[in-house]
Amino acid sequence: MGALVSIVTPCYNGEEYLDRFFQSILRQTYSDLEIVFVDDGSCDRTKEIADFYRGKFQEVGIRFVYCFQENAGQAAALNHGLKYFSGAYLLCVDSDDELSENFVKKRVTFLEDNSKYAYCYGNAIGVSDDEFKKVICIYEKRTKSGNKDFFEDILYAKDVFFSGYMIRTSAFEKVILGREIYVGPGGQNAQILLPMAWHFGEPGYVEGTVYTYYIRGSSHSHSQNTSMKIIDQLCNYEKILIETISRIASSKAQEYKSEVLKHYARLKFGNAVDTKNAELIKKYYKKARDNKCVTLHDRMLYIKYTNPIIRKIIGLK
Repeated sequence: MGALVSIVTPCYNGEEYLDRFFQSILRQTYSDLEIVFVDDGSCDRTKEIADFYRGKFQEVGIRFVYCFQENAGQAAALNHGLKYFSGAYLLCVDSDDELSENFVKKRVTFLEDNSKYAYCYGNAIGVSDDEFKKVICIYEKRTKSGNKDFFEDILYAKDVFFSGYMIRTSAFEKVILGREIYVGPGGQNAQILLPMAWHFGEPGYVEGTVYTYYIRGSSHSHSQNTSMKIIDQLCNYEKILIETISRIASSKAQEYKSEVLKHYARLKFGNAVDTKNAELIKKYYKKARDNKCVTLHDRMLYIKYTNPIIRKIIGLK
């Protein structure tokens, strides 16, 4: 018997892709597994498929825990599932994604051989979820190794893939008190990775494992963006960051909140300008001004797109 690995997976209306996900778990070369599957109020065949695979998992000795909640979003579903896992290691995996056959075994081996790391990651590829299965993006080994580099890259969403990290439960419970994460809209992984990065620095890199995530046209996180949608996403992510930093017991960590507010205020103002909507530009210019991050260029854009005479000259209503 090896160390138990718990895979916690939230799912909403997953009938189109659950077979692929569950099959990738059954193909794992590491068998000491537990799956905590949280059905986030699905109204399709998700429960029927989960019940079918429960038997498949039991046949090979994999514990399967099914939880149901009324629809509350991915973060709330993950937060629910975190109360039920019992493994020495934790994997949070999206239910429309896929793990390479050696994914779990190689990561367990890495953590057992490298006690200095609290968590680890490997390569990830983004693939179009159609008949062509075109590779759209690839995440490989990070080039940074500073103590707070990973933390800051999560803050500013730079060079970070957010899924598929294997985490020591002992480390997880030190930084996620009561196994409670912020459950607002906009995602569910930064709420765990951010405190892990603050307390433990860079994750270890595991060669030869691949996390495949499928990019669907209807996916809430990968669909085509408009400036308005981007502003909503920025607002949600900013809220996740501020709420999560607030839970880190460090005055140094709290100092990052003002920089986060400035960074996202400027991004939201830039996207508001792209809409050319005067009222929206006024709203987000004020937020940028309140956060003391307005530049001269921002001021000129504000005047250009909110002054009625200039708008008329350049052909805007």
